[in-house]
Amino acid sequence: MLKKFKAKWNIESDWQLIVIFVVFSITGSAAMVVRKLVFGWMGIGPDTSLWIKIPLYIAILLPAYQLLLLVIGGLLGQFRFFYEFQKKNFRFMNRKRD
Repeated sequence: MLKKFKAKWNIESDWQLIVIFVVFSITGSAAMVVRKLVFGWMGIGPDTSLWIKIPLYIAILLPAYQLLLLVIGGLLGQFRFFYEFQKKNFRFMNRKRD
């Protein structure tokens, strides 16, 4: 399974793959912390309607995750990988549907 990731992402060493997985896990946790801080700052609590929370959750979490992925990836020496990873994902999302 790890060989598939290495081939797909054009990674040469197991160590780089481990660092990339660590970056993904740290980024997910950090994005949730950012969401919690922003919700607290905005005064959104358990009694707030889901019709308000869900769109704000998405609007906060998606950009925070993308930014944190680049920052944390850069701090751990994998900026180029995550920059290319995000470019590839944005190209996929922006492609025209038939």
